[in-house]
Amino acid sequence: MATVLIADDNRQISSILEEYAKKEGHTPYVAFDGQEALELFHRVHPDVVLLDVMMPRMDGFEVCREIRKTSDTPVIMVTARGEDFERIMGLDIGADDYIVKPFSPGEVMARIRAVLRRIAREDAKKGQVFSYGNLTVDLDEYTVTINGEKVLLTKKETEILWTLATNQNKVFSRDNLLNSLWGYEYFGDTRTVDSHIKRLRAKLDEFPHDIWEIKTIWGVGYKFEVKDEK
Repeated sequence: MATVLIADDNRQISSILEEYAKKEGHTPYVAFDGQEALELFHRVHPDVVLLDVMMPRMDGFEVCREIRKTSDTPVIMVTARGEDFERIMGLDIGADDYIVKPFSPGEVMARIRAVLRRIAREDAKKGQVFSYGNLTVDLDEYTVTINGEKVLLTKKETEILWTLATNQNKVFSRDNLLNSLWGYEYFGDTRTVDSHIKRLRAKLDEFPHDIWEIKTIWGVGYKFEVKDEK
């Protein structure tokens, strides 16, 4: 069904998750440290990554940061019980979800199934092309250009921009965006929306865009604000 990368230095946990993944019909790959996980990621191009935070050579946070430089592959972080800062940091750097130890293998497989269903829904969407001013968003090719120059966005960043830009001046709450783009089966929280918006803005701000911007409506959410052209 899917290729799953399991990265955890606890060999017993990794072995159990590997067996459960096989029973689900997935093809699992296992890494026991962060560096090995990153190398496997680039080699096998998994559909889902299950990533423990505490690993030797390179921790899960750094692995997630490296993945997010080039890919929107769903990343589920595994954190220790009670470590809220780990969950917050994971979401801030681009993780899609998190699971707290101790967990049941069945719960992990349920999270993976939910992620795969969301991906299937997204892939089934027919893309379109939207333009406003110097901005063009092509959902067929998942490309974004400003003044004809390509902006290197991830798939999720492109979808966020599309959703906001095609609904000019409409305010979307974080829950709106979470449910629309991640799906009702998503187990994480709204911090992941903020972290994606932050990265999206940083990339867009490398190019001039005087007549539009992604604006924060404090206490509510975000909107694609268009300004009067003069």
